[in-house]
Amino acid sequence: MSRSPQFAQLGALLLEAGFSATDARDALEEIRERIAPEEELSFAVLPEAVFVSPLTGEAGSILRMSFASSLSTRQSAMVSRMMHRLRDGRITLEHALGAEQQRIRSATMRMPLVRWTAGNTLLAAGLAVLFRCPWWAVLVAAIVAGLMGALSVLLRRIRPAAAIVPFLVALLSTVLVSESAAMLGYSSVPLFAVCAPIAILVPGALITNALLELTAADVVSGASRLVYGIVQLGFMAAGIAAGSAWIGLTIDQDSAFLLADVSGVLSAGPAWASLPSAGFSWMGVAALAIGISIAFGAGYRLTAVSIAAMGVAYALLVLIAPFAGSAIATGATASVLFIIARLVERSSFAIPATITFQPAFLLLVPGTVGLVAITSFDVAPVAAALAVFVSLCIGTKLGSIVVDTHWWRLFRRRSSAV
Repeated sequence: MSRSPQFAQLGALLLEAGFSATDARDALEEIRERIAPEEELSFAVLPEAVFVSPLTGEAGSILRMSFASSLSTRQSAMVSRMMHRLRDGRITLEHALGAEQQRIRSATMRMPLVRWTAGNTLLAAGLAVLFRCPWWAVLVAAIVAGLMGALSVLLRRIRPAAAIVPFLVALLSTVLVSESAAMLGYSSVPLFAVCAPIAILVPGALITNALLELTAADVVSGASRLVYGIVQLGFMAAGIAAGSAWIGLTIDQDSAFLLADVSGVLSAGPAWASLPSAGFSWMGVAALAIGISIAFGAGYRLTAVSIAAMGVAYALLVLIAPFAGSAIATGATASVLFIIARLVERSSFAIPATITFQPAFLLLVPGTVGLVAITSFDVAPVAAALAVFVSLCIGTKLGSIVVDTHWWRLFRRRSSAV
């Protein structure tokens, strides 16, 4: 009896867990060689579809559709650990698709509306503190972020509105932040007071998977994901731009555009107009990691890993940027962090690389979104933002090449032998 339907079901589960098409196909090949070496099967994986075709005989291909990345962070980690046990032969394929899959699907994220509201509030506050917005702006960003987190969950339940959620949320967020600043008597708004409430919508995992797939020559999957990710970023940028034009928003040109600019921001205002001291930066890093973990349904151990990943990313950026500039620092940080994420994925933690990498992606990307959307009249900042984004893409690819090539696997085998 052919195992094609089982492998198609397993592949769909991997896509739901947020695996890239490349990683899902490689995992299916490894499992086939482990448990059914006599059965010759070919796997074709797209972002939301898995094709399993026998190489011999007259049986047709099996198609299995999937809603990509529909599982919580905790469920995705459970899928990754299940795959480790399958590779090691500790469980059978039947058990994995039976009792194990049922256990994974039963561990759904409870109260998603509450979690997204609380998580986005904490995430926005952390970003605003990290980029040294005045205390009034930190408070406004956190309150607006809570409202936007709840709104985004509700809008996604309306199927026709799901595609334009980034635009609507960015538009409304910009208006609310600007109006709140005016009510408090402030004429200009720091950049990240505008960007922080919508940072959770940045498609970090989507673009990371796109870069992985393009690196592995999965052009169709990688290009489609990358285009969709850029379209989402474009919707966010358009929402911010539309809200800014509508309300007449004025951005504080002395605020930090990129993380490397933070040290140059000076505090001159009294009381609520003062800036958080540099010592609060690490609290902002932790708040950002905890916020995204709450929003996406991570457990305590996954949250600890996210905090560590964020800490490494922040430390690398702060250390490298003064010497090499923001663009190179971003690429180097992305490369090192992705290597660490891959190693964590292959360790006993078995956390998918995209989950470990996503919080740091939020640390690197939102400034690009804000710059392109709001300061588009100034060519130099836009060019710098694009350079940072290109560096991020190249760094992620280089990190993937280092840990996913044959010579790295050979090095690991020699190390284990010693």
